[in-house]
Amino acid sequence: MSKDYYATLGISKNASESDIKKAYRDMSKKWHPDKHKGEKQAEDKFKEINEAYEVLGNAKRKQQYDQFGSTGNTAGGGFGGGNTGGFDFSGFQQGDMGDLGDMFSSFFGGQGGGGRQRRSNRGRDIQVRITIDFIDVVKGAKKVIAIEKYVMCKGCAGSGAEDNGKLVTCKNCQGTGQVTHTAQSFFGTIQQAVMCNNCQGSGQVPEKPCSDCKGEGRKREKVEITIDVPAGIHDGQTLRLQGQGDAGSHGDESGELYVQIQVKKDSKFVRDNDDIRTTIEVSVLDAILGTDTKVQTVHGDVTLKIPAGTQPNQILRLKGKGLPVLSSSRTGDHYVTVKIEIPRKLSKAEKKLYEELKGEQ
Repeated sequence: MSKDYYATLGISKNASESDIKKAYRDMSKKWHPDKHKGEKQAEDKFKEINEAYEVLGNAKRKQQYDQFGSTGNTAGGGFGGGNTGGFDFSGFQQGDMGDLGDMFSSFFGGQGGGGRQRRSNRGRDIQVRITIDFIDVVKGAKKVIAIEKYVMCKGCAGSGAEDNGKLVTCKNCQGTGQVTHTAQSFFGTIQQAVMCNNCQGSGQVPEKPCSDCKGEGRKREKVEITIDVPAGIHDGQTLRLQGQGDAGSHGDESGELYVQIQVKKDSKFVRDNDDIRTTIEVSVLDAILGTDTKVQTVHGDVTLKIPAGTQPNQILRLKGKGLPVLSSSRTGDHYVTVKIEIPRKLSKAEKKLYEELKGEQ
């Protein structure tokens, strides 16, 4: 019997590539032998986790594993009386069939051995990109976008049946959800149960298909979606809106909507992670004697104290006047670089004053 790698990583069969990677990282940290020294069970568990990720973390291996299922019988009775002629089929149970899996797939119209399980009619994931103003990072924002996607058919509530009518047994597979294909190969005659395309493996079809969606249970429409952009989000980050992708056909679950955020640059403020950096100019006298000056921050104008003896390019901090830290109550700081303004021309009185100061040194 083959192993259920999805169960090993604690994820569903619809898990995305990023979900698989995250599950692997979390599980491998939890069961790493360094944390369970001398525990044979933990060592075996760690090996199972790595074995599962070697398959599910590889797109080709995962596809083959999904085709042949996770409950064994990957050969599917397709080798007559079981005489394999000394051929090693151990890779079948790991889902790692390489080119041989592609060959069997071609025998049966590209469906492989996955016909024993109902094909997922889950909706497609959608990716979009939106641009927000810099100030939206400070307070968060609601953005409304219009996209064209599949939505559930209201006429049949996703069932695909006219007036939400009844479903009847599929005549093509007699309600089993699968049909048997036979093909000839250099192994001999191969029989394989594959999913019924007429009912998508469900064993049932609408008695009268919905006239609005032609029995698919969904329609393509232009819809508006409101996106809650959280305060503190960074340029390039992606938001995941669960179930906001394409609706699945025949009432299956919807895909996800992934929204990549692009933040406009600001002419006044430079972002440094969650901090803000700006530059101000003060006169030589103000730098020497000290002064108070107004500084514009993302939270409004504040008074900054310039200490006496401030040096060129000295950096002063306005605590808590930076950007919100995403998903927390903390706030970054605002750092001000002080430039000393050297006058290019002096009046006679100013020149005399500076010469007197110089003479006293």
